[in-house]
Amino acid sequence: MALPTSSVITLNVNGEPRTLPVDHRTTLLDALRERLDLTGTKKGCDHGQCGACTVLLDGRRAVSCLHLAVAAEGREITTVEGLADGGRLHPVQQAFLDLDGYQCGYCTPGQICSAVGALREHAEGWPSAVTGDLRPEAGPPELTPEEIRERMSGNLCRCGTYNAIVEAVAHAADSTSAASAADTEEAVA
Repeated sequence: MALPTSSVITLNVNGEPRTLPVDHRTTLLDALRERLDLTGTKKGCDHGQCGACTVLLDGRRAVSCLHLAVAAEGREITTVEGLADGGRLHPVQQAFLDLDGYQCGYCTPGQICSAVGALREHAEGWPSAVTGDLRPEAGPPELTPEEIRERMSGNLCRCGTYNAIVEAVAHAADSTSAASAADTEEAVA
């Protein structure tokens, strides 16, 4: 008796459940782009080496070309289309626009999703390969250009817009920190 090679799955994408039949070999990238018409996520190398297909799975960065769609069932998937809050862009998206953190734009959705994940990891105190003090009590390291470059190193830009990307990520980190401080002050008042 042959085992089934396809299933009907429900993916929670950008806060919305989406049910679709998929072959068990379908990658999350192909399900998002080809089946759900979420074309912001780009297919670059299809080998997990360029980062163009980066999405957030349960808030963590993931290259969607290496994840099977069936394995993403029950997880929260956020694509670049799901980062904005209504008509207001996510601070990382706005920083990329304001500081020209893109040229051709092909890698930009993956860069933006990766930056959102990297900033979250940094805020939670995750070290990078260039973090000097690894003791938990040291807290998050200073978000220097070297820290940003290391944290974003899994995302390639064919146009070489790396300096603007680093500036955009740093600006978004400052904007996010300022917004968090303002929210905290409002909650206390």
